[in-house]
Amino acid sequence: MVKTRAIIDEFDTYVPGKSKKEISEKYGVPENEILKLGSNENPWGPAPGVKEAILNAIPEMNRYPESNHEYLKEKIAEYAGVNKNQVIVTGDGADELLDILAKTLIDPGDEFIVHPPTYMYYSFTFKQYNAKAVYAKWNVKENKLDVQSVLDNITDKTKVIFLCTPNNPTGGLIPQEDIIKIIESTDALVVIDEAYWEFSEVNNVNLLDKYDNVFIIRTFSKVMGLAGLRIGYGLSNPELLEKISRIKPVFSLTVPSQKAVLATLADKEFIKESTKKSIAEREYLYESVNAIDNLHIYKSKSNYLLIDVRNSGFTAKELTSKLMEKGIIVRDCTSFYGLDEYYIRISVETHPKNEKFIKILKEIVGN
Repeated sequence: MVKTRAIIDEFDTYVPGKSKKEISEKYGVPENEILKLGSNENPWGPAPGVKEAILNAIPEMNRYPESNHEYLKEKIAEYAGVNKNQVIVTGDGADELLDILAKTLIDPGDEFIVHPPTYMYYSFTFKQYNAKAVYAKWNVKENKLDVQSVLDNITDKTKVIFLCTPNNPTGGLIPQEDIIKIIESTDALVVIDEAYWEFSEVNNVNLLDKYDNVFIIRTFSKVMGLAGLRIGYGLSNPELLEKISRIKPVFSLTVPSQKAVLATLADKEFIKESTKKSIAEREYLYESVNAIDNLHIYKSKSNYLLIDVRNSGFTAKELTSKLMEKGIIVRDCTSFYGLDEYYIRISVETHPKNEKFIKILKEIVGN
């Protein structure tokens, strides 16, 4: 038997959410009637010009994609409001950014700070490189970061501090004054995850020119509607990006992905409308669930919302199962470190589907 690294034995295989096909086969619900409110996707799809852009890329399939992405960086920089040399583009969404950050920064025994409950892939990735997770705290009840818990955990071993804003899965924002307080307290890299920033209409790009220990993570998977193409980008200082680029996979961004990004960024009206519709449906879901007496829903600045179901008579697992029987997929948040077994997360869908979800949810929880 081939001997693998010892750290690998500490990881369980990632189990994704059930597909429409699996739910259809198990519960007898037609696939076209199943609602997906569990993956924080854009239910309206990509910009209209994306399909044509991908089709036009077919004649180039026999050639390697551009590796430096200079023109792509230029267009992303215009969108983000930064200089081209402050941009790096990746081909496995934001997850590739996490991987190359760990490869660039981590020596065995280094520490990184996270604030659970938050995006779990930070820990999943960095632990692979023998980094130690140090846990700050997100105050779920108030839906805000406990800033002091971050500051109290900074040591000379701290290499990276993750700040997720809007936070996944709670939807809360971290005020910029709190982010600055953390940045100025350390030489560690402060990674600001802005995967969902468009829905909050708030970002921290202005910090890039003031501090050299800031790295902003973004993605084309959310408001841009390109989750299936797995495109991410990072914003930081040119010196750090040059070092990261030395170990970044050279051809991780495919030709169709590059074409799709350019077509999306060229359609400013699509981005505007996609954001507007997502925010409107988020507020509809909030008001509708908030009117159900035995559920507690948290205000969100993203395209998803966290719901405490403990007074419904169900655990998250039980309620999730009941909803799947009706053809509705939501996220059971039991696996999120920092949450107990009574939280689910829902993401926005089109209005008719959101109405259907609310109707079925009321039927199940008795309101």
